[in-house]
Amino acid sequence: MNQIQELREKRAKAWDAAKAFLDTKRGNDGLLSAEDVATYDKMEADVVNLGKEIDRLERQATLDAELNKPTADPLTNKPAANGENTKSGRASDEYKKAFWNVMRAKNPRYDVVNALQIGTDSEGGYLAPDEFDRTLVDALEEENIFRTLARVIQTSSGDRKIPVVTTHGSASWLDEEELVPESDEAFGQTSIGAFKLGTFIKVSDELLNDSVFDLQRYITTEFARRIGHKEEEAFFVGDADGKPTGIFHTSGGAQVGVTAAASAAITVDEVLDLFYSLKSPYRKKAVFVMNDATVKAIRKLKDGSGNYLWQPALTANTPDSILNRPVHTSAYVPTIAAGAKSVAFGDFGYYWIADRQGRSFKRLNELFATTGQVGFMATQRVDGKLILPEAIKVLQQKA
Repeated sequence: MNQIQELREKRAKAWDAAKAFLDTKRGNDGLLSAEDVATYDKMEADVVNLGKEIDRLERQATLDAELNKPTADPLTNKPAANGENTKSGRASDEYKKAFWNVMRAKNPRYDVVNALQIGTDSEGGYLAPDEFDRTLVDALEEENIFRTLARVIQTSSGDRKIPVVTTHGSASWLDEEELVPESDEAFGQTSIGAFKLGTFIKVSDELLNDSVFDLQRYITTEFARRIGHKEEEAFFVGDADGKPTGIFHTSGGAQVGVTAAASAAITVDEVLDLFYSLKSPYRKKAVFVMNDATVKAIRKLKDGSGNYLWQPALTANTPDSILNRPVHTSAYVPTIAAGAKSVAFGDFGYYWIADRQGRSFKRLNELFATTGQVGFMATQRVDGKLILPEAIKVLQQKA
């Protein structure tokens, strides 16, 4: 953690130096010479690279802490009598042991397979043990920033109907003895389902038979990386065609709060207009989300007092900020371009991610046998939808 704090302090100093350079080198016309532009770009690139390294180290520390947790709780009192307080189903130690035996063994014993019957899915795979499933979810959050911002719910099967207030009631001023007029809330429904997302991983026979090889950790990190990236892409720009509806999608996505005057630039006033286009109650928990390239453009903007809108974080596990609200970046947010929705601002807790309970794993023995490899197929069912469109506003560039 000391290394992370040192990098944060180094990044803050680098940014202060870049700002000072920008302020002193601007000419009377407010522009930089070609040589100064090149120098500033290098200084800014150093700030960006330091930020990325900090993010990597924080993700690594979090994931290491999760994977290094003990796999079982220590005994602190007398063992329970037969049948008392014992875990059952996919939470049981028997299921967990049988699951990993099947993942490692080409021809598992009958008693091992029999122990997994409670977790067999319709496609011949096995649902992950509860403890491992939680580890996977934690790893997904490290690879997918959207999961840390949105509300995540568990569904067991089928579509889930979510009641949503479409029209709010209101109060009225009344004269003495005047009847109070009716003003009811109007409710609608939003349906959230489950789309299938999958990948498979190949492992050599030699590596699999090596007792030192941590198969659980390898599957966790690879599954999280692959699935997490596809999830994040869909939650931002998904078109609801076999995948979740993204917040930037025209239908079912966030509302446009402001349209920029230019197709390739953003001004201070437009960032402020976006901020205040969001209703006050949603601003309490609101965050900015944009592409790294957009951050680079906004980083140069100043408010009326001469202060830069973008401010770097100085403490661990806190994001940078714009207008005192956190800033998160994703490669899947559209960049500044004609007609593109380049910045989102709002309370992402109103975007719901529905995880169909249980992630399924299947060992593929024969598919890669000729190359001396074994495949592991992982699938999950998930959906995502913005339940209240007014809770997130986007800035759209001029077409």
